[in-house]
Amino acid sequence: MKLVTIIIPAMNEGEVIGNVVNNVRDAIQTQLFAFEIIVVDDGSSDQTGDRALQAGARVIRHHYNLGNGAAIKTGIRNAKGDVIVMMDGDGQHDPNDIPRLLEHIDQNGMVVGARTKDSQSTWYRGVANAVYNSLASYICSYKIPDLTSGLRAIRTDLARRFLYLLPNTFSYPTTLTMAVFRAGHCVSYVPIQAAPRVGKSKIRLLRDGVRFLLIIFKIATLYSPLKIFVPASIFVALLGFIWYVITVLLVGPKLPPATTILMISSVLMFFMGLISEQISQVHYAFSENGQEETSATEELTLMAQQQINNEEVSVGIEQQLVLKNDDRS
Repeated sequence: MKLVTIIIPAMNEGEVIGNVVNNVRDAIQTQLFAFEIIVVDDGSSDQTGDRALQAGARVIRHHYNLGNGAAIKTGIRNAKGDVIVMMDGDGQHDPNDIPRLLEHIDQNGMVVGARTKDSQSTWYRGVANAVYNSLASYICSYKIPDLTSGLRAIRTDLARRFLYLLPNTFSYPTTLTMAVFRAGHCVSYVPIQAAPRVGKSKIRLLRDGVRFLLIIFKIATLYSPLKIFVPASIFVALLGFIWYVITVLLVGPKLPPATTILMISSVLMFFMGLISEQISQVHYAFSENGQEETSATEELTLMAQQQINNEEVSVGIEQQLVLKNDDRS
């Protein structure tokens, strides 16, 4: 770990962003690694960008609001470090937790700060997060204690591999977590205590809650479709069977049209799941091959650049020898 990039997305956080940047620097400047702090100003109408710049951060500005996820993606594209730390710009996250996350990054693809139960700002948000965590744990076959935490450390190459999947909204942690799990990378969780945010939250319960659920199903059908299609197929088949039993008890031994339709639908769902699973495998293989080709291309580019530099040095030496011979003659 040579360089760590801390990415802080912010919109209208001028009241607190300067303190956040200063606290991050104070927390990690004594660590045995170099770091850079990137604040992505996502179309703020206040002095967020200027305050972050005054605090010493590298500021990248969006001319208008694109979304929290879009700000994270901008930071990932511009990160120079080989490890990226993402955190919120509203003062909720304690920068002293960053070294605790980085302690585990060598053994994991991603390390997430898992908020304790008393860190939930409202009871209904705690209930919603519990539902999301349970559903994501089922899909990933791994207990996920905090699906939506914004404090996480991830290897830069891994973050860029899933960059195209990340939405422009607040649900990017959900997408990134499930994508990393389903791709077979290790994820570790470190308990953290989150403070109340400064200012008003920009997350809306109904709008963003529905979006989180859709993101979970999207990633599930992309990486593990049978986890969705098989239970749905069984449920529809059970409905058809129950309807048949009711019909036999009330009318007599007769096969109702509704049972036929439900059974056919169940079979179709199952085969759709099998087809989706094959597509998922092709997608995963393509993603893996694309990553290998990118690494190979980068390696070839570096070798070519080194060859050019060596040739330039050789030409320079030859020119110096020619000039010396001309001076002697």
